[in-house]
Amino acid sequence: MRPPCFAGLPMRSTALFLALAAAFPSSFAAPVAGTRATLAILETTDLHANVLSYDYFKLAHDQSFGLERTATLIAQARREFPNTLLFDDGDTIQGTALGDYEALVRPIGCDETLAVYKAMNRIGYDGASIGNHDFNFGLAYLRQVTGSRFDVPGLAQQAKACAGPNFPLVLANVYSVKTKQPIFAPYRIIDKTLQALDKDGKPVTATIRVGIIGFTPPGIMAWDKRWLEGRVYTEGIRETALKYIPEMRAQGADLIVAVSHGGLDNAPYSPQMENANWYLAQIPGAPIDAMLTGHSHQVFPNEKSTVAMFNLPGVDKVHGTVHGVPTVMANLWGKHLGVIRFEVAHDGHGWVVDKAQTKVEARSIQGVAPDPEIAKLIAGEHAATIAYVKTPVGSSEERLSTFFADVGDSAAVAVVNMAQADYVKRYIAANLPQYAQLPVLSVSAPFKSGAAGPSDYTDVPAGPLALNNAADLYLYPNTLTAVKVTGAQLKAWLERGAERFNRIDPARSEPQELVNTSFSGFNFDMVTSPEVRYEIDVTQPVGQRIRGLAYHGKPVVDAQEFIVATNNYRATGGGNFPGLNGSNVVIASPDANHDVLIAWLKQEKTLTRAALAQQRSWTFAKVKTAGPVVFHSAPAALPLVQQAGLANVVLLKQDDGSGKGFALYSLDLSR
Repeated sequence: MRPPCFAGLPMRSTALFLALAAAFPSSFAAPVAGTRATLAILETTDLHANVLSYDYFKLAHDQSFGLERTATLIAQARREFPNTLLFDDGDTIQGTALGDYEALVRPIGCDETLAVYKAMNRIGYDGASIGNHDFNFGLAYLRQVTGSRFDVPGLAQQAKACAGPNFPLVLANVYSVKTKQPIFAPYRIIDKTLQALDKDGKPVTATIRVGIIGFTPPGIMAWDKRWLEGRVYTEGIRETALKYIPEMRAQGADLIVAVSHGGLDNAPYSPQMENANWYLAQIPGAPIDAMLTGHSHQVFPNEKSTVAMFNLPGVDKVHGTVHGVPTVMANLWGKHLGVIRFEVAHDGHGWVVDKAQTKVEARSIQGVAPDPEIAKLIAGEHAATIAYVKTPVGSSEERLSTFFADVGDSAAVAVVNMAQADYVKRYIAANLPQYAQLPVLSVSAPFKSGAAGPSDYTDVPAGPLALNNAADLYLYPNTLTAVKVTGAQLKAWLERGAERFNRIDPARSEPQELVNTSFSGFNFDMVTSPEVRYEIDVTQPVGQRIRGLAYHGKPVVDAQEFIVATNNYRATGGGNFPGLNGSNVVIASPDANHDVLIAWLKQEKTLTRAALAQQRSWTFAKVKTAGPVVFHSAPAALPLVQQAGLANVVLLKQDDGSGKGFALYSLDLSR
């Protein structure tokens, strides 16, 4: 640990403290009433293997993200606060070409450490939990890279534990079917030595016992069914907390920190709830002292946030509390560092938090230099990943981007849909003759739509296509899945996707925001096919926006049947789409969607401008508005508007004034 400084003492007093501590060993006695200290809990979340500030899709450095920059913020926080503990909230090992390379292309050996864990070891994490995406590569891989010894059905016993991180991993709500016990330690109690001040203001050391307990979304059982079914099961987050937190208190935990990979939702509670932390903050008895959250890729606290989960009853988005529990969410990809600062005092029996002095914040890496040692540490893995993603797979006559996917440029999504539909048609012809007469469609979404900033868009230049471009077009390690749906279900599916938009009032003269940013772009599912046409009427309420849905020019009727290609996440309930719960799956392919895309690109060789132009299925319903309808995208993307044929889009401002680097555009819905 770095030399500390103390609340109320200037940093130059650190040396004085060390000298006093050496001269007065009695000051290391057990804390007495009046002893006080500052303790900061630091959080990263949803790193998604973004160790470096490097975009493997664009093969370019990007200063807006990367654990190497968060490392600098962590070092600054350790200099600022006398005592710190650093935890990660999960979704750590998957999400970049680097993560894919180490898992799938050149799988690391048992004695090797993942690049992201190498970096975290160097930074000095005190603990972490497991996110839903950490299960994406299967239990065998997760067991290996975390250095664990899972005892679950279907996994061969290991002679020894493999290399893993140098810090404890906790996860309380995922259990082995075989042992009925959590596959990870459900919690850990850390004896933290505090640099403190006694009641007379003299420096002393004291010990505080900090318990951490981990949770992950129960939805993993559907999202990664092929890896998990029959091997593990989940319990609800609230039930699990009620089981283990009293046990942690009984074992002497002074503070309890929930490291819970999820967001907030006040829908009626269920054990399958994906974002259960609104309820976790309300558990009775021995409540938690802090929540480290994630999964939702948002920043909390955030006074300006319009995200629905941060505007629920009991949520203070200014001060960072949920039902009074200090709570932080540190965005994604290392873009922020979460900080919860506690002032604690010993009353002679135990440590008491001064709630009035607690401060919660999310610190941005904007303008922060990277820690140069991180890049040196994983130089080999980084270089190998770059070489891998340069592998050629085909070419495109058109630039493929999602800069304007929200307003109708669907070419980048269409490429995915073309590949998925082709796969399903071939599969049915070879294996499922009973479905041979049903139309095959494909549904996908713009996976990158600016949620992480103006560089967070798919952008594949015209010309040669390589593996990095395919990975840019299909971001996640999902597996291809096909479902059988009725016309009514297809319409309901598209209605759910249309929640991407705010309701527009044609009579309002002031500017209206088109995009509902609390509805993730990766849930804006769309059909792209020359056989399908429909309109989205954004003047209508949610659930009543899809108009004129037609197949081959004829209205789709409720009882009509379709086979629809999608991914395992969506087909088994991910995103809460009506009628998609895993019960109507007809193809559960072992092939990853991005592998299907790569194989199709190699087969097609060239994506022609003419073929892509035929794929656009949807438009906005035309309506005259009294005032402008506006949206935000990257500032340098205007030439793509003409390429996409979007004559109703105009650039209003090169800088929208948000401080995030977006430009402001308007959309004329009457054209």
